[in-house]
Amino acid sequence: MQPITAVRGFKDILPEETGKWQFIERQVREVFAAFGFREIRIPILEKTDLFKRGIGETTDIVEKEMYTFLDRGEEYLTLRPEATASVIRAYLEHSLYAADPVARLYTIGPMFRRERPQKGRFRQFHQIDVELLGLDDPRTDAEVMLMLIHFLKCVGLSEPALEINTLGCFDCRPAFRKAITGFLKGKEDQLCDDCRRRIHTNPLRVFDCKNERCAEVIHEAPRLIEYICDNCRDHFEQVQSSLNLFNLSFVINPLMVRGLDYYTKTAFEVTTQSLGAQNAIAGGGRYDGLVRDLGGPDIPGIGFAVGFERLVALLPADAASFHQNPELFIAALGPDAQKYAFPLCNRLRMKGIYTEMDYLGKSLKSQMKRADKLRCRHALIVGDRELSMGRLELRNMETGAQETIDLEGIEKIIEAYIKAR
Repeated sequence: MQPITAVRGFKDILPEETGKWQFIERQVREVFAAFGFREIRIPILEKTDLFKRGIGETTDIVEKEMYTFLDRGEEYLTLRPEATASVIRAYLEHSLYAADPVARLYTIGPMFRRERPQKGRFRQFHQIDVELLGLDDPRTDAEVMLMLIHFLKCVGLSEPALEINTLGCFDCRPAFRKAITGFLKGKEDQLCDDCRRRIHTNPLRVFDCKNERCAEVIHEAPRLIEYICDNCRDHFEQVQSSLNLFNLSFVINPLMVRGLDYYTKTAFEVTTQSLGAQNAIAGGGRYDGLVRDLGGPDIPGIGFAVGFERLVALLPADAASFHQNPELFIAALGPDAQKYAFPLCNRLRMKGIYTEMDYLGKSLKSQMKRADKLRCRHALIVGDRELSMGRLELRNMETGAQETIDLEGIEKIIEAYIKAR
């Protein structure tokens, strides 16, 4: 019988990798807390209508990529393809806006999209998602981007590249829609099937197409930034001036529209040259109408998402540097030593000292090899003879230095010895 393997596009995160994930999560919590953000945990499964209304029915995500099924209650449910809609659903359902007009929220977890698996892209993938609700001040746009860049540098990304654009608002987009539709008219045969359909449903999505032929056509198309109203132009200029206060370098990319319908005004991406063609590591933007569209008050918002797997791929290859190594290895030699070592090992663990021991009665040489392989900092040698004499040997595995310690009060002695180094 053949063993069952993981579903294509779904990846196990093995113990050798989890140290990197935990390192990133620690940085998330430290950096985001300093900026006033609090964690929210949301369900993986939501009602399908949430994403249809939130993301947009003409997006690739809703049309092609969602994992949707009819449950036993005759209701369509979807594994969440992104987190923003879910966070806002929770924000509205629990009336968080009533407790505080400004909400700074983040969540970490898996998302699901049925895309073609490739390097850095999976069908179950993980995101760090940030949402700031209740403020439409352009300075908050800059603040969110500043926090993102600061976080990426804390993780170890040395030169993240920030690209920004403005998508205008629902008042100034109709003029651009007319212009881009007119530009594409007569060029349908040069576009992919999806873009030909988008001309009539949502022409802005054409800018997000990854097809090379479509990209060549769009390269000559009108730019949305040329059609924005005075209010959106002023907002975008203030965003730029706020970024300049922190000497935060950025590039205006007029072709960037992001992949979701709910974005308005500011949009941004962070890229790196270390990931090849799929070089975007984070992206987001302002979505001032989304809360209203999902049935809530007219509350502005801005947020971003970071691809967790892509971020992990940028960390150093030596996973060992992200793992906590044992402080102590107890090498027990003989039956009496084994009986003594087992409770000692676990009492030290309960004191917060990461301790390992041998259960197989191997030779001292084999146990020292095991301690070295585990990168233990210290080894306590416990033999039947040493126990009878009331004195044990404590070895520093890094320097090789060894000293004799008394059996009486050994837990406190070891605790003080390890914490002092």
